[in-house]
Amino acid sequence: MLTRTSGLSLTDQLSARFAERIRTRLLAPGARLPSVRECAKQQGVSPHTVVAAYDQLLAQGLIEARRQRGFYVRDVVALPQAQAQSGSSQQLVGVAAPVAADASSLIRGMFHRQSDKPQPGMGVFPPDWMESTFMPAAVRRVTSGPMLQELSLQYGDPAGDLALRQSLSQKLMGINVPASPDQIITTVGATHALDIVSRTLLRAGDPVMVEEPGWAIEFARLESLGMRILPVPRRADGPDLDVMARYCEAGEGHRPKLFVSVSVLHNPTGYSLTPGSAHRLLQLANQHDFHIVEDDTYSHLAPDHATRLCALDGLQRTIYVSGFAKILAPNWRIGYMAAPPQLFGRLLETKLMATLTTPALFERALAWCIDQGQLRRHCERIRARLDAARGRTVKLALAAGCSFAAEPAGLFGWVETGVDTDAMTQRMLDEGFLIAPGSLFHARRPPSTLMRVNFATGQDAAFWKTFARVRAEILGR
Repeated sequence: MLTRTSGLSLTDQLSARFAERIRTRLLAPGARLPSVRECAKQQGVSPHTVVAAYDQLLAQGLIEARRQRGFYVRDVVALPQAQAQSGSSQQLVGVAAPVAADASSLIRGMFHRQSDKPQPGMGVFPPDWMESTFMPAAVRRVTSGPMLQELSLQYGDPAGDLALRQSLSQKLMGINVPASPDQIITTVGATHALDIVSRTLLRAGDPVMVEEPGWAIEFARLESLGMRILPVPRRADGPDLDVMARYCEAGEGHRPKLFVSVSVLHNPTGYSLTPGSAHRLLQLANQHDFHIVEDDTYSHLAPDHATRLCALDGLQRTIYVSGFAKILAPNWRIGYMAAPPQLFGRLLETKLMATLTTPALFERALAWCIDQGQLRRHCERIRARLDAARGRTVKLALAAGCSFAAEPAGLFGWVETGVDTDAMTQRMLDEGFLIAPGSLFHARRPPSTLMRVNFATGQDAAFWKTFARVRAEILGR
């Protein structure tokens, strides 16, 4: 909160607070700032202080005043880039460039720690959940003796460390995905794998079907490559196949070439694909000749018997993508893909053009963790702990006046709040809490009363007490 004991005036404090949120995209371009009277009431200051703070933001070029409408965040990145692209033959790609800049800022905002309080808007487990003794042991093992020289003094295999690819092949067989080591390519995290697929199979202007709600960074990443995003509503049983069929029946040049899906423990809803929906989806892909990327990022939290498109399809029209950042170590950045043999060479060429190879030391350490059963036991502990946290978070959310738009499952809950969660986000930031508003999970960021909550970090009673108070204030109760 603003304080009169600070070395800065109340005006300077308020101006600096809004400026930081605008620069980190916690206040997105086009977002409306609270009215002068509303802001004064929220912050406990005079309207004169708010007017002076807004004047500073206007002078810095961070906001603009719209006659009889209020104050809005300017897109300070898009304007000069759009001007630079005008008249260019690459205008389609250039128009998307501000979206890419917004995505990188969005990542910084989502992972920018607001305070020492638990942050229900975060997308990862708390650090203390990830602590282990086997990971340091694995690193010591590969960095001592002759193995260090073997793995670090040469480029290594472009497809990735063979020992890890062999371990991953066995792991995939456990969920009925038939992938030999020669069909697996390691990457710098799962996002890198998704990027390799897009750059290999698509060209600027190609239509791509993406689930909505979905991962905001995926929307921005595809737009930055110049792709046309075709949102597909995600339902409890899977994607809306009627909408997909209409896209596929469009004229030549408008038919989608790719569908990106989180089929198991979907982010943000927690939905998992049903067998019937999976079979119909694969029939549609075969009929209309598009590929499917199955992003199985949350595989470590799901039961092995969960329905996976790649298992049913046998890696013919599907490409499997996953990684270990969510469950093991976010900064290890190890991901991978398993691909049809006919696409393997093209995908590997794209990886070579971007990164040559990936770090074999960490890959070999991960192989040891998998082979020794350490990763499996770690996942079992995390799942048990998450089940307990989910139960506590659900009770607290219901007590705070919320409901769940989807059956709680996995790491995330899709929560109906009954209020505009973009406005709620700013109010909760004032209290030191970061939430993930529903608009974040749509390609065009429409207003939403939904929010995504992380069950692992959302079981804090103090958060929900503050949330209930702020919600009541917004509702005028």
